[in-house]
Amino acid sequence: MTTDVIDHLVGIQPGDPLDTLREQRPNARANAQASFDALLRSSELTDVSQRERLAVAYWTVALSKSPTASYYRDLLAAEDAGLLAVLAGALPGALTEGPCGDYPDGPLTVENVDGLHWQPSPELAAAAGPRLTAALAHTHLLVYRPRDASADALQELLDAGWSTTGIVTLSQLVAFLSFQLRVVAGLTVLKGDLA
Repeated sequence: MTTDVIDHLVGIQPGDPLDTLREQRPNARANAQASFDALLRSSELTDVSQRERLAVAYWTVALSKSPTASYYRDLLAAEDAGLLAVLAGALPGALTEGPCGDYPDGPLTVENVDGLHWQPSPELAAAAGPRLTAALAHTHLLVYRPRDASADALQELLDAGWSTTGIVTLSQLVAFLSFQLRVVAGLTVLKGDLA
């Protein structure tokens, strides 16, 4: 049986109060794990390699300043320790606060907030290659400036060699990890309350 990653990240053991709580929503639990498996343990790597998946996963959770980054850091270290070292070195210059960006013209434009428009360093670009470099920049956009997602942003991925299927997988990965981070944060708070 596959270990439930959310249980692992939160430290839930069989029989714990949170285990009992999660068992009340078996479909939610199973579907979260199935999403993890489909995105990070896939045998279909034609459009997005395992290295790219793990780099984007680590980058997403590290940009989110989540304690779960250590889990994804270890996965990437096993795949490409050199890339991990360069990403870890780039992280301090990529961290900011969000969400930022501009809404389309209308009443929400009063909430527009300019934010960091991060670009990978030449060192990171050399270590990652053009495709992954574009994916990392796009991940930063999705994490911090989702309002600025646009056709032009997607075109940058296409220009770097991403297929449409690869772009969908990349977007699903970032969206899933954002969901997973929130579930882990909520369960961690509950774990403290139940202790």
